[in-house]
Amino acid sequence: MAGPAAGNEGGLRSRLAAMVESASDAIIGTTLDGIITSWNLGAMAVYGYTAEEVIGHPTSVLFPAGRADELVPILDQVRRGGRVAHYEAKHVRKDGTIIDVSVAVSPVGDESGAIAGTAVVARDVTEHNWAEAERRESDARLYQAERMETVVQLAGGIGREFNNLISAMMDGAARVAEATADNPVVQAGVQQMLAAGGCATWLARELLVFSHGDPTQPGRVDLNAVLTDARDLLTASVGGRVELRLITAPDLPFVLAGREQMRQVMLNLAENARDAMPHGGTLTFTTGLTDLSEVFDAEWPGTRPGQYVELTVSDTGCGMDAETMRHVFEPFFTTKPQGQATGLGLSTAYGIITKAGGGITIESEEGTGTTFHVYLPAIGVSAPASPDGASPGARGNAQTILVVDDEPAVLEITARILRHNGYRTLEASTCDEALSLMSTHDFQLLLTDTGMPCAPLADRALEMKPGIRVLRMSGPTSGMTEPGPVTSGEKPLIRKPFTAPDLLEKVRRVLATGPAE
Repeated sequence: MAGPAAGNEGGLRSRLAAMVESASDAIIGTTLDGIITSWNLGAMAVYGYTAEEVIGHPTSVLFPAGRADELVPILDQVRRGGRVAHYEAKHVRKDGTIIDVSVAVSPVGDESGAIAGTAVVARDVTEHNWAEAERRESDARLYQAERMETVVQLAGGIGREFNNLISAMMDGAARVAEATADNPVVQAGVQQMLAAGGCATWLARELLVFSHGDPTQPGRVDLNAVLTDARDLLTASVGGRVELRLITAPDLPFVLAGREQMRQVMLNLAENARDAMPHGGTLTFTTGLTDLSEVFDAEWPGTRPGQYVELTVSDTGCGMDAETMRHVFEPFFTTKPQGQATGLGLSTAYGIITKAGGGITIESEEGTGTTFHVYLPAIGVSAPASPDGASPGARGNAQTILVVDDEPAVLEITARILRHNGYRTLEASTCDEALSLMSTHDFQLLLTDTGMPCAPLADRALEMKPGIRVLRMSGPTSGMTEPGPVTSGEKPLIRKPFTAPDLLEKVRRVLATGPAE
């Protein structure tokens, strides 16, 4: 009877050994002193060593330099008969790559039952940890974006209501001033009211800029020219203790924005840097061109892929902690004592930049200075796949597009992008011009601004030419929502400001559908 039982036991051990050898996890045997005694194929896949290369060597070869002592308390616990459940550690592969591993360690007894070694099971969780870290970062960015959007909406509502109240107060003060022209005491009080009203109007405007409610129309802006022209203003703003450096990249593309607003962004960032360097330092403005095709969605939510003009503003000041950076763009947030600042400088810059379709990020640590990165879509420049501004497959085939916009700069830029990418254009800046062109020319697409002060041109165009397509342009404060893929019955829309790839891709999609309804 002993023979068959022994045979069965031997067969079981062989099967167990085969299972251990073929397991995808690293299964490693060691002595109680940490010398490797067994090494399966999973261990070779995880760490890169063959069994011949590691058996007989200490497990310290699997630890990064200076971290081998982490194994000491684990071996002590195993010697006492304890098990170590899954814990995470940093190990090192043969090629020097640091990996994250989930490890479990159990005691192994000899024939007498005494603890003679350990069984270590290790699983490479590096990719899992990376994915989790990216998910947490993505969730944090989404939360921050949603939080900022709530603040933006609140600021816009406050700004509009504030503006209405100020208008009524200023009108009343002006009436009092007219009725009491012969009373110097009253006149003095009224002038104080009017002066305070002027300051309040400025605050309301700053809130509206932050909330995208400012009516300023964008145009084609050379950021290098704005920065160079603003040198004297920036120098005066930062004072004599701060050295100002301007580094401009040659042949920088234009951006679609307000020139005065871009200067305001520069001034606000400069004043923020000045306050961070009360004893002096260096403030550096740098321009350049960067490609956000690969990282735009992860790093700058709300932006679109393509080429961006980058303005970097770096100071050598006191820096910010993480908590300050989380709130720095919120209106009225300031680290200064009460009454010394409005807290609207950076929030205004944020509003201007996001209204222009761009983004702004911060790099800072306490004691090491702060760097702001401003990104604005480059006009007429796209992702590297197509240097002429068109994304793959977005070029036209000599189709004619009627472009209608009452802002000359936007009309000129939009038409130029289309012409440079295979389309023909008809251009109108008024409703009468558009109607005249509709009656005398053939075209395949109407690209029209929804804010034109006349009856909807799209309806008139469809009555006159039932077979055309229609693409509407809308400003950032419009109540319309931008659709996803064009489907039957929806009204295709593109929001201003847009980049060349945005426009060309949307035009291609609309032209590829059936006639507008």
